[in-house]
Amino acid sequence: MMATQNTSTEQLQKENTELRNEINHLKEQLEWFKRQIFGKRSEKIIPRNENQLEFDGFGNLQKEEKEEKKTVSSHARRKPKRDGEDKITLPADLPVEEKVLDILEEEKVCPETGEPLVKIGEEVTHKLACKPGSYFLKKFIRPKYALPDRSENGVSIAQLPDSLLTRCFADESLLADIAVKKYADHLPLYRQSEMLARDGITIRRQDLSNWIIRAGLALKPLHALIKSKIFESGNAYTDETPVKMLAPGKGKTKDGYAWVLVGGKAQDPPYRYYQFYENRRHCNAEELLKGYSDVLHSDKYGAYVKLANDKKIIWCPCWSHIRRKFFEVESGDIKFRDWCLRKIKYLFKFERIAWSRSPEERLRIRQEIETPIIDEMIEKIKEKMGDPKTLPKSKLKQAINYFCGLIPYMKNYTFYPYARLDNNVSERAIRPLAIGRKNWLFIGNSDSGEASAILYSLIQTCRILGINPRQYLEDVMRRIMDHSANKLDELLPDQWAYAKGLLRS
Repeated sequence: MMATQNTSTEQLQKENTELRNEINHLKEQLEWFKRQIFGKRSEKIIPRNENQLEFDGFGNLQKEEKEEKKTVSSHARRKPKRDGEDKITLPADLPVEEKVLDILEEEKVCPETGEPLVKIGEEVTHKLACKPGSYFLKKFIRPKYALPDRSENGVSIAQLPDSLLTRCFADESLLADIAVKKYADHLPLYRQSEMLARDGITIRRQDLSNWIIRAGLALKPLHALIKSKIFESGNAYTDETPVKMLAPGKGKTKDGYAWVLVGGKAQDPPYRYYQFYENRRHCNAEELLKGYSDVLHSDKYGAYVKLANDKKIIWCPCWSHIRRKFFEVESGDIKFRDWCLRKIKYLFKFERIAWSRSPEERLRIRQEIETPIIDEMIEKIKEKMGDPKTLPKSKLKQAINYFCGLIPYMKNYTFYPYARLDNNVSERAIRPLAIGRKNWLFIGNSDSGEASAILYSLIQTCRILGINPRQYLEDVMRRIMDHSANKLDELLPDQWAYAKGLLRS
């Protein structure tokens, strides 16, 4: 009888423990959902403590990059900038439309003496104005010459200028404008068609779509060249995002994916390469990275893990994703969670300092300061992994497992001066596409996806370089058809800008 009671008690205690664990797990999920709906999106939760960043021999590092502050009574206030950035600037060749506002003739006489008033000066006021989009027709008149008595000799006539699209009613300037409005300003083609109609120009959305597809595919050599430049840099970043694609013959959409590759040795590399695929299979990532074996930054998607395990790439996993996993912890050992977040904060702090130094000094800071921090985290988190108090389904356990799965690769960035601690470069590069898909909604077909990827690559690269993508596209569209294939890199956005004097090497 006693044995039965003991068994029953043990079973109740076990069920009680399981129910408590389940309650804690559900509470943690509830807190996470509440934060997603009602909370702040910022992940800054650790208060600043200057003393925590003091390391022997590196006390001066933390003093760099501090904001200039002006002390006033009872609090510190950020000193406003007065460097001209807040001024309105206008181009030197901006047309000016003058309008004289004069007084009446009878008012040009002194009411007391009757003497005529003399003009002593002017008061000038400027206002920036605009007109509806300015469109015009290019009319090419080509005289024809022949011998009336010898028709067999044919007719002589001047050749039309080279055109990107043969027998297309749209000039390159209009094609560039349509492309920039869609892929930089996120205006879908049906809206652009409506905007043109308001100015009295009727062009069907289907015609605009056909023009853009043909124009994008005509620039395909530049798209391939951007990818080769990224591979040559030996330092690449990648990310992917879902995109709706029209299912053929069904009138519905299916899930596709858009990848982005960013590459270069700058802190924020300019080259952007986009590519659309019909799914997220590992083979697509392998195809995208085929022929590349150097440093790659990414999240923990299985395709990149497989490439890293097969020694096909030098993988630098993203520490921002590691941080996010610990930030999402809502219950359990909160002090340990905060300790992990604080250590990761140190890494990002020293990375900002390291990037302000030479490549050699950057590596020294990483290996002498950041590597010991990572080693300490690995040791503590491995110890925590075996703690029986950590629930298997908890966010903390998930964060620990995520961290431990990256241990063989998480210090790779410390050996390469142009590698980064995070993958934020490619996440910023994918953002314009994520905004655009909310407007144009879906990709029509494979040709449309390919053309969109090409135009996104060129336009977004222009935006990062700070050059006008419309001017670039218009000029390149006019030149690419008769440009030497051996000098094609001259038409890349950065080389084009150097040649125009818009960038300095």
